[in-house]
Amino acid sequence: MTTSDNRSRSLGWLALLTGTVAATTFGVVAILVNIFERKQEARTPFVRVVEVDEVSTDPKPWGLNFPQQYEDYLKTVDDEYTDYGGNHALPPSKLEEYPWLKRLFAGYAFSIEYREARGHAHMLADQEVTRRVTEVQQAGACLHCHASIIPTYRRIGMEQLGQEVTAAKLAESFNQEAVMAGFKAVSQQTYEEVHAELEKTPDGVVEAAAGDPHLGNAHPVSCIDCHDPKTMALRVTRPGFLIGIDKLANSDDPVPHLPSIAKWRKAGSKGTYDPNTDATRQELRSFVCGQCHVEYYCANKMTLTFPWSNGLKVEDLEAEWDSTTFPSENADETGEPFYDYVHKETGTKVYKAQHPEFELWSQGIHARAGVSCADCHMPYEKVGATKVSSHWVRSPMTNINKACQTCHKVSEQEIKDRVDLIQHRTSDLIDRAAAAVTEMFDAIIAAREAGASDEQLKPIRDLQRKAMWRLDFIASENSKGFHASQESARILAESIDYSRQAIAGCYQLESEPAAEPAKGDAS
Repeated sequence: MTTSDNRSRSLGWLALLTGTVAATTFGVVAILVNIFERKQEARTPFVRVVEVDEVSTDPKPWGLNFPQQYEDYLKTVDDEYTDYGGNHALPPSKLEEYPWLKRLFAGYAFSIEYREARGHAHMLADQEVTRRVTEVQQAGACLHCHASIIPTYRRIGMEQLGQEVTAAKLAESFNQEAVMAGFKAVSQQTYEEVHAELEKTPDGVVEAAAGDPHLGNAHPVSCIDCHDPKTMALRVTRPGFLIGIDKLANSDDPVPHLPSIAKWRKAGSKGTYDPNTDATRQELRSFVCGQCHVEYYCANKMTLTFPWSNGLKVEDLEAEWDSTTFPSENADETGEPFYDYVHKETGTKVYKAQHPEFELWSQGIHARAGVSCADCHMPYEKVGATKVSSHWVRSPMTNINKACQTCHKVSEQEIKDRVDLIQHRTSDLIDRAAAAVTEMFDAIIAAREAGASDEQLKPIRDLQRKAMWRLDFIASENSKGFHASQESARILAESIDYSRQAIAGCYQLESEPAAEPAKGDAS
């Protein structure tokens, strides 16, 4: 081999080595640049391109700052169907699927139309067109949860307090004093009156054009209802929850799943328990949901009320309703005992459970383990280098990998089978409780027709109220028992027991002599 050949081979190896080093260097630099960019991206989770403030009820401007979250929020328009509720592209009628509900709600607007719930983006529009609103006079308190209503409460409250009301002042701060005042001022107004007030309140984007339904300032629950527009921190905005959680904190209920309340009590229970200053961030990931997914009174005989002064179990809520009276027009007189509606078939004054997801979740294993609502219904996900909570609020059964398998290291099918088993069993128990309740209705109707007096029927009516309340509590709760399966079974067992006791009471009346007609009654 000649010297020239050796030189050529050396130059070839040198060129290969240089190329390899260059490629390696380029790759390392590219990786470092990518890591740097991702770190910078993680440090700056959003870019504020527009300002949002305390009147920004329209989610679109927020979407400019938080495009990923807004894109997810919009997906709640098209949620797919899941068994037992949670997601529905077209909400089916519960009255058609469960005919016994018509008898349960006889005399109440829910007997006219009652459908499965849809996503957050639908919640105001669905309420505006339901026959429960279009055919029956409803209270404006219903909008406490179905609309982004806090700026309206603030505006009305500022007027009530004699404060200057301008667009700038309205957008300046949360102004909790005014929000509370406005909340109380509209709680006993009609649905149409409060809805009109909603449309008068600026949303920071457009001014409503008279007669144009597409440019109104009324929006469903959106970003501002759970986030501080300045810091983006989670916050509770609903007056009903703020008052209710303070009642709970001042009760004797242990609430082991809410450690901040135990801490507040241990410190002497000073002042008012305020979730926005006292709760942990993990608790707030459930509290913002508990603002609406709860049991409450929302008609117009008194201010909207969360019945949490005794605790969160079904009997605790019932005990508060049992001890509640409606305000009397005469200050010297005791008001009428609380009730939601008069059952048309039996004439009994009864309670109506709303949608007590927060209360039932509070009795379950996930709450006790520190798992929040958002952990399952809005699980964390990676978008680029940023960790975000998905704002596609939906059933975990449509997102098992992110919602469940972070903790449960089993297959998706295994998780789905476990959930299906719990929900099937709960559904079967609901059917049994419903059968017992409807048989109870028939027995009470027969007893009345046989001449039983109201005095004779009073203990039976008390049992009826308890049975209906417990059945409705689980039937109207949207997890079909999953949030607390053993508690759901206990409550439904009690419903069946109370129904059977009432039926037995009616049979006993048959063996008693008919009540004597009161003096002056027609013979």
